[in-house]
Amino acid sequence: MYKHILMPTDGSKCSEEAIKQGLAFAKELDAQVTFLYAVEDPAYDIARAAPYRKPFHDYLTQEAEASLNKAKRLADELGVAATTRLVDHQQPARAIHEAEKDYDLIVMGTHGRRGFNRFAFGSVAEGVLRRSEKPCLVIHSSSA
Repeated sequence: MYKHILMPTDGSKCSEEAIKQGLAFAKELDAQVTFLYAVEDPAYDIARAAPYRKPFHDYLTQEAEASLNKAKRLADELGVAATTRLVDHQQPARAIHEAEKDYDLIVMGTHGRRGFNRFAFGSVAEGVLRRSEKPCLVIHSSSA
């Protein structure tokens, strides 16, 4: 049923928990997974940040690559076939939505933020759930 699973990550403890549970599920199903990390450019609209934009973006890209490599190692340890995909200069929910057509299932974590924190930080998981045409397995985490 689910043979190709998309697992978005942002490198957080929440994402790591979702990846571990998603990999156990993928192993049971003998499914392949793709880990996706979308690197936004938060300084894009801030003119004063221009001198720091490239070094900050480079730092974010290095963090993304490290997160993807860690996820890939976890998959390798469990014997789950996995690939990684880094999407640059795109909002995470949009990147996930655009990638989902190639997958049977999306597995991702959520912090379950409420109130002001949800307003301030948004919810990638909610954005994916609202737009996705594929089934989603959302794993709640209390980790920050």
